[in-house]
Amino acid sequence: MDRTTIHVYEDRASEWRARRPARFAERAEALAASIPDGAVRADLGSGPGQHLPMLGRPVVALDAAFAMVELAHEAAPDAWCVQADLEALPLRRGTLHGGWARASYLHLARRWLPWALAELHQALVVGAPVDLTMRQGDDEGEIAGDDFPGRFFAEWRPGPLGDVLTGAGFTVDELRVDGPEWIHVHARRARTLPDYVAPDLRVLLVGLNPSEYAADAGVGFARPGNRFWPAALASGLLSRDRDPRHALRQHRVGMTDLVKRATREASGLTAGEYRDGFARVERLVTWLRPRVVAFIGLAGWRAVVDRAATPGLQDRTVGGASAYLMPNPSGANAHARPADFVAHFDALQRLADR
Repeated sequence: MDRTTIHVYEDRASEWRARRPARFAERAEALAASIPDGAVRADLGSGPGQHLPMLGRPVVALDAAFAMVELAHEAAPDAWCVQADLEALPLRRGTLHGGWARASYLHLARRWLPWALAELHQALVVGAPVDLTMRQGDDEGEIAGDDFPGRFFAEWRPGPLGDVLTGAGFTVDELRVDGPEWIHVHARRARTLPDYVAPDLRVLLVGLNPSEYAADAGVGFARPGNRFWPAALASGLLSRDRDPRHALRQHRVGMTDLVKRATREASGLTAGEYRDGFARVERLVTWLRPRVVAFIGLAGWRAVVDRAATPGLQDRTVGGASAYLMPNPSGANAHARPADFVAHFDALQRLADR
């Protein structure tokens, strides 16, 4: 989260509490009603805790400004109050059964919202509801006339925000514009994998879709016998096994899926799903501008672009980036050997770094 914004909230926490009463109380109460009794929920960016009384119990009050955490503890002594950043949630996988975020994720730079939502995704159980309030518009930075100057805001339009939420592994039930300023989002954590993406990627790896095994493990290509991780390590493209966060941070290699829906086998996907997924990936590439996009598995590319396509560099670009096609690394694909995948990853690196 933006450091200057945190300092504003640290310095003016008491003034903020006095001037900003709870808003959207009905939404907070509706979210609480949709969470099972006794299940942990979180106010993510709780501020001084105005919405904590409406969210039910047990509840985590999390904020990046310690002054706000102290005020939240005053407002709700029975809440678990934690100082933490939305980009680095200190929560174990599957801890939360619901999340409330009233005007907090809007303080993250657009390019890092996918990462923060991936953090949220892993902290939630499958099916957990989340309610987010974002700011509508096209600007990013400080806002003229802000009565708490120095704060950073990232504004969004519904379409791009919906793409990011879908990529982060959420099923969006409501994405509603409320007047000129707000976008309200109600979504659920899907049984899938989140995108791990950022600007200036060397390579964006695009799987067909997560297997149910991978979605439950929280890592793409996780099933024993899949050749993806051994080949990526052997080629030097990646250096840590089954760790997409490390791949993104250390090697600038991102990961997404053509279709977000998890299935037992990719054969269960439809041509329409491939088309919609390809359009989303193309918009993602246009936004974040990776050097190379690698489609892992032939079926999606063949369904949307070229039925006769073969592995290797393709003539068609995607969102302005070079496109590379690889065979499916599943152990069930007997047509490709482990050495073939190492060779493809070597070629990807040469293409990305030339």
